[in-house]
Amino acid sequence: MIFSIIVPVFNEEKTIISILKELKKINFKKFEKEIIVIDDGSTDNTKNLLENNKDLFDSLHTNEKNKGKGSAVRLGLKNASGQYIVFQDADLEYDPNDLLKFEEVFLKFNADGIIGSRFTYDKYTRSHSILNKIGNFTLTFLFNILYNTTFTDIYSCYFAFKKDLLVADHLKSEGFVQHAEILSKVIKKGSKFYEVPINYNGRNLSEGKKIRFYHFFPVLAQILIRKFKWE
Repeated sequence: MIFSIIVPVFNEEKTIISILKELKKINFKKFEKEIIVIDDGSTDNTKNLLENNKDLFDSLHTNEKNKGKGSAVRLGLKNASGQYIVFQDADLEYDPNDLLKFEEVFLKFNADGIIGSRFTYDKYTRSHSILNKIGNFTLTFLFNILYNTTFTDIYSCYFAFKKDLLVADHLKSEGFVQHAEILSKVIKKGSKFYEVPINYNGRNLSEGKKIRFYHFFPVLAQILIRKFKWE
């Protein structure tokens, strides 16, 4: 079985090689590992770094112009050959070693999907913006009511799932909203979902791209649309 790790990248010259080296070092017990990098039209030195370090990943796919994370995610899904999928941000916020826990749960319980929770952390987590945490808590609470789940962190980047539960060409949303679409569609099709504690070293707003308060209502709308099939 293959675990496809999709790494969307845009202007991450400071961190991309470090995260790929960490991913390369992971030794799954039974899964084979596939690292897929999607360069979404980077304008800094990211492209050159990737071209000169091809030993750190299995495949590289490039958008000539920046089309947004949604486009990068779809491109990654279309090129993934694994039975299991996870997205890895290139900013060092999430510890790739936590993916070993995902393998264990997939194998032990035949899970359809797994969320890595930053709020039931294993060893450490960096203090969050209180507004971000309140927004995440509220969205998670509402999602749990609508989908009859008991998650603690639906907007964790670490959401792994069986590939056959999602069709890339059917994804319609973009940006941060797309995560809600993916999660909602996978939850509706699957039946066995788990949550594992992960470590988190989040960047603040000045350090990187973050979900903002104004994303709250578009994300909530997407959750409702997918629940009730409004189009």
